[in-house]
Amino acid sequence: MNLILLSIATRYLMPVILFFSVALLMRGHNNPGGGFIGGLLAAGAFILYSIAFGVDAARKKLKIDPRSLIGFGLLTAVASGIISFFTKTSFMTSKWGEVHLPVLGEFHFGTPVMFDLGVYLVVVGVTLTIIFSLSELSD
Repeated sequence: MNLILLSIATRYLMPVILFFSVALLMRGHNNPGGGFIGGLLAAGAFILYSIAFGVDAARKKLKIDPRSLIGFGLLTAVASGIISFFTKTSFMTSKWGEVHLPVLGEFHFGTPVMFDLGVYLVVVGVTLTIIFSLSELSD
């Protein structure tokens, strides 16, 4: 099946969807959004790509196995909690730091953002693993 309009729209929509998923990720620890909905949106971009171009093309576009994303995400989320042990505080206590970048200015980072990033990666990995597996079964 050759869906020209869908393939053209996907080429333009995918970067926009991925941008909004990262924007939701970055605003999530203080406002509505976060790793879960950002991850679902990012997975949706790759699902749209797989509908337009096929699962193999979507896997190549992703450039990493979705199961690896699950592992990296879990490692990142757990690492955000383990940091509190080194400061002798309760598990998952927030820790914040800042770095001054010459061109960009002050950059604040912390364990809540790190946890959200881990959730983001896990959600993308799990969703794409399920969808890609189901799509390959139907082919």
